[in-house]
Amino acid sequence: MMKLVVLISGNGSNLQALIHAQQAGRLQGEIAAVISNRDDAYGLQRASEAGIATRVISGKDYADRAAYDTALGDAIAALGAELIVMAGFMRILTPEFVQRFAGRMLNIHPSLLPKYQGMHTHQRALEAGDTQHGASVHFVTEELDGGPVILQAKVPVFAEDDAASLALRVQTQEHCIYPLVVSWFCRGRLRMQDGRAWLDDQPLPAAGYASDDDDVVIQNYLQAE
Repeated sequence: MMKLVVLISGNGSNLQALIHAQQAGRLQGEIAAVISNRDDAYGLQRASEAGIATRVISGKDYADRAAYDTALGDAIAALGAELIVMAGFMRILTPEFVQRFAGRMLNIHPSLLPKYQGMHTHQRALEAGDTQHGASVHFVTEELDGGPVILQAKVPVFAEDDAASLALRVQTQEHCIYPLVVSWFCRGRLRMQDGRAWLDDQPLPAAGYASDDDDVVIQNYLQAE
């Protein structure tokens, strides 16, 4: 099975979704290790309870970003990882690191990219008066939250929403779509080529995978043996 490394900085709820998918046999990959830049990240406990190796690589131990990213990249390479899954890893990676693992890094971002790259996406969507919000899974490139989008999940924005309630609704969808996309990569269905995401040898549109009913795709995945 394809070996994955998951990078986290905090709670690790998307990591937990990936662990559940692996335990259910839906991921078609093995999480070889979880690496955090913070030793107090709760996601480390989630990994340990699932029997997954953990490691902390703290930025405090390195002189600069370049040195940190070299050490992180070497640790990932030593594990034989074929895919890096960013799950709330709160560091901006150097171009050298991204180039080293080009086409083998996924991230999930809480907005309908290209809207609201960066932080505070839920509050920004509310302030803009958006009626739809959501999450995007994308390949990682040198542009922050700017890599090719693979799959998006949309949620409604209600008049009574605040940032916390909207975040919870988006997160529920994140936990469905991220393991699904990781499984596509592990099965050899997904790749990045010529600056675009390709699924089943077909280039995806700018907003990622399109279907008449994305819910059917997700539910079929969740119900798979």
